[in-house]
Formats: sequence, structure tokens, C-alpha cells
Amino acid sequence: MDVSSTTSATQSSTPTGPADSMKKAMEVQEQAVTKILESANEQSKQVTAQKTGMGGGINLTA
Repeated sequence: MDVSSTTSATQSSTPTGPADSMKKAMEVQEQAVTKILESANEQSKQVTAQKTGMGGGINLTA
């Protein structure tokens, strides 16, 4: 009985090498920093609204 085995390289969606792992980590960090900056920007807008007397809940439309 003949038994043959073949191996094939398959690429997965997960990082495989150190460079890929670093790239993925950088992307995750970028997303986290972006969320932090957006949150800080929103808080800044709320503080400015409170200081100027324009409440955050007021929606002025023309």
C-alpha cells in the first residue's frame, strides 16, 4: 500500500512572522490612539460649551 503525503503552504489571515505581528500591533495601537483623541476632542467640546454657557444639549439650527 502506497501512502503519499503532500504539504502545502497555506496563508492565514493571522500574522505569521515578527514583521506581521509588529504591523498588526501598530494598527491596533493606532486605532486605540484614534479613539482616545476622538474622546478627548469630544470632552474638549463639552468643556468649551460649558464655559461659554452653551450647553452640550443645545442644538442650534438655522
